[in-house]
Amino acid sequence: MENCIFCKIVSGEIPSTKVYEDESVLAFKDLNPQAPIHILVIPKKHYNNVLDVKENDDIMSKIFYAINNIAKQEGFDKDGFRVINNCGENAGQTVMHMHFHIIAGKKLGEGIV
Repeated sequence: MENCIFCKIVSGEIPSTKVYEDESVLAFKDLNPQAPIHILVIPKKHYNNVLDVKENDDIMSKIFYAINNIAKQEGFDKDGFRVINNCGENAGQTVMHMHFHIIAGKKLGEGIV
């Protein structure tokens, strides 16, 4: 996608602080963190949101495999963390490229976010 900020991060046009990368997934620190640890996990291929994922597409398993590795690599796997995906404008999705927020590093409580 030509004007997608996350596609530009994937291509290297926009710098990011990467914490994980493989052939299908990129993860980087959020520029506006909502917790001490706030990492965005995105597929390198553009999907607007989870509704674009097709039945035989394995991107979701690759994303969750990456989240598993990131939690262990960054050392918050034992303390707990939250994974959030906003799907569509009414849900709060502001960048129309499917992404998952990993939030950790403090007690998050039982609220939605």
